[in-house]
Amino acid sequence: MSLKMNLDDLRAFLARDFGQVAEDFEILDVAPMHLVLRAHVHDRHLRPGGTVSGPTMFALADVGVYLAILAMVGPKALAVTTNCSIDFMRKPVAEANLRGDVRLLKLGRVLAVGDVLIYSEGEEQPVARASLTYSIPPER
Repeated sequence: MSLKMNLDDLRAFLARDFGQVAEDFEILDVAPMHLVLRAHVHDRHLRPGGTVSGPTMFALADVGVYLAILAMVGPKALAVTTNCSIDFMRKPVAEANLRGDVRLLKLGRVLAVGDVLIYSEGEEQPVARASLTYSIPPER
């Protein structure tokens, strides 16, 4: 399988079509069925107790799988999340950005399944693991 959108294509798509969140994320690498994404963590992403919020980790996983799918199928803006499960395993480092290592496990005609390991940058052990399923709109 080959990429239909490269790193520059994905960055341009994110800035153009999802400007509301584009500044929160940085696409670091893309390869067939794989993507690495950074979430820039700011005070607004922290919850009481000085840890990164669950919704921030969900956003990283969701955007990461979405972009990995687009890299493989092209710019289908209407691909949507149909399921997500997250295991929170360790407290993230509040002062560190998050990095999501995204792997597409299945890419079918109408469904895609992805897995994301989420790390605090600079740490070796993941802080969370997410599994997501996406619905891909049919060709018209």
